[in-house]
Amino acid sequence: MRQRLAHGEAAALGELYDRFGSLVHGLAHRVLDDEEAADRLTREVFTHVWQYPDTYDPRRSPLRSWIADLTRRMAVRRLRATETAALTGGGPGTAEDVERTVRAAAVAARADYIVQSMPAPLRAALELAHFQRRDYRQTAADLGVSDDEARRRLRLGLQLLSTARNAAAPGAPPGYGGAA
Repeated sequence: MRQRLAHGEAAALGELYDRFGSLVHGLAHRVLDDEEAADRLTREVFTHVWQYPDTYDPRRSPLRSWIADLTRRMAVRRLRATETAALTGGGPGTAEDVERTVRAAAVAARADYIVQSMPAPLRAALELAHFQRRDYRQTAADLGVSDDEARRRLRLGLQLLSTARNAAAPGAPPGYGGAA
């Protein structure tokens, strides 16, 4: 894909957009909480990919992860700029408020990405437990698995989700988990 983009193959960009457009827009919307801003950022992310395909290194991460990380970084940068402009323009809040908002948005975006990247059985168990308020026995019955398997899926899913919060916590490596 990188080579096709580097050679200016427009069809490659179209394929990339078809595969990852909803992921990019969803992450952008989650961070920015604004449909128009998410639309603009989605275009900017794919423009960046088109203009700089060599910035992707397949040895460092899968393409999906790279695009999600690029989206998070660009969205957080946009959110910080917007919040800073509001502060300097006499808007309410402090620099700590901006940082808190950015950190919360980064955690939420990372959690969304983690859930979307989970294997379907883990995601299904978490969705039943969280959105439909099922306990592990009800989740097991709905999924047609044993109670032990439902507990295992829920535990693993929650452990994966906990990395979203830990990665954006103070002291985490810069640029990791959306804390860019």
